[in-house]
Amino acid sequence: MKVAVLPGDGIGKEIVAETLKVLARLGLKFEFEEAPVGGAGYEAAGHPLPDRTLALAREADAILFGAVGDPRYDALETSKRPEQAILGLRKALELFANLRPAQVYAELADASALRPEVVAGLDILIVRELTGDIYFGEPKGVRQHPSGGREGFDTMRYTEAEIRRIARVAFEASRKRGKKVCSVDKANVLETSRLWREVLTQESKSFADVELSHMYVDNCAMQLVRNPRQFDVIVTGNLFGDILSDQASMLTGSIGMLPSASLDANQKGLYEPIHGSAPDIAGKGIANPLATILSAALMLRHSLHQAAAADCLEAAVKKTLRDGYRTADIYTAGTRKVSTTEMASAVAERL
Repeated sequence: MKVAVLPGDGIGKEIVAETLKVLARLGLKFEFEEAPVGGAGYEAAGHPLPDRTLALAREADAILFGAVGDPRYDALETSKRPEQAILGLRKALELFANLRPAQVYAELADASALRPEVVAGLDILIVRELTGDIYFGEPKGVRQHPSGGREGFDTMRYTEAEIRRIARVAFEASRKRGKKVCSVDKANVLETSRLWREVLTQESKSFADVELSHMYVDNCAMQLVRNPRQFDVIVTGNLFGDILSDQASMLTGSIGMLPSASLDANQKGLYEPIHGSAPDIAGKGIANPLATILSAALMLRHSLHQAAAADCLEAAVKKTLRDGYRTADIYTAGTRKVSTTEMASAVAERL
């Protein structure tokens, strides 16, 4: 099987390189091919998602992605900015289902932004719809307002079919977990959300063994801080999911711990840490590689059909944390602060 390797910008290059070293320790015979993306794509071909990179992503069985973005490109027109690469890949490959697990490892409970007793044992899966909503809705732009000055406008829209397919992903995932799905929307204000809630309710009838509840997004944001362990699977739209999953990352101790999978209807996926390119620490050897390593475990499980290897990799990460290894973002007194390379090497040794 073939894996497209797209390191991107900033710390993306470091964490992907270390993840490939860890994967090599598994001894699996995959073909890896690298291509530029994001700012690196713009430098190489004048576009954040060069044609060659997109072609590689299309032909690969899975994509291992680092991170994109750099202030050096902020002045570029929107279509040329690094962030357009990930949006373009999601749309071109129809990667509509974003899975973002948020799990608190016992060893990191003290690193959470909340009290250990609030987050201990936390295990949430956020299922975010990825190819619709306000990020992709048309029309959008900036125009002159009749009363003077400019106005910006974006369009939030969802089709029934888009809602129904992400609902099925959430219900199916919950059947393998706690059999509870909380659908998050803003149905008291938005027409889009009213349709979302209606379709989720209809779809739940095909999953009678799964409990469905509904929650407004503002309440959900509050409940994630107040009582996060009430949730099993959260399913929501693109905009709300973007915000809530980053909030959930701080429950786990660091955004550097959260992996993600973006899947199409056939389980082909793009796998990336949910954090950004962090150009301010790029090249310093202090970035946490664990979110990328855990993303690789999701890749093994969902797209490369190597569930046993995925289990092994996740167990090695847990053992590394139990043994006290910490990068700067999760360091606490009494543990061992290590570099990006040292953390990845510790995981590889425990495989």
